[in-house]
This record gives sequence, structure tokens and C-alpha cells, in this order.
Amino acid sequence: MPLFWKPYKSEVSSFIDELKAKKPTLEQEQRAGRALLWDKPVDRQAQAEFRAAKIAQQPYVYQTKGD
Repeated sequence: MPLFWKPYKSEVSSFIDELKAKKPTLEQEQRAGRALLWDKPVDRQAQAEFRAAKIAQQPYVYQTKGD
């Protein structure tokens, strides 16, 4: 290892560190936003019913069924 070796830090990493220093509550706000939109309990019963009610799609969706 060279005498004047300095670890590399990308511009993006520097930007994120600077952003976190300016706004310390950023991560907490991100987690709250994620919980609001994504972290929901999964209803296994409803999920199973949706899968059971699914109708198979015909191979060419724009073709009408000829009787």
C-alpha cells in the first residue's frame, strides 16, 4: 500500500453523506414513507382466492372467439 494512499469515495457517496448531514431525519422519513406505501400485512386468504378465480388468457388476446 502506498504511503499517500487515500480510500476512494465516489461523488454519489459524498452527496448522500452530505445530504444525511444536512437532514439527519432523512432515513426516518424514508422508512415512514416506505411503511405507508409498501409494508402492508398480506391477507393470505384473499390472495389464495384471487389466484383461484384467475381466468387463463387466450393465446392471441385480440382475436374474438369464433363459434
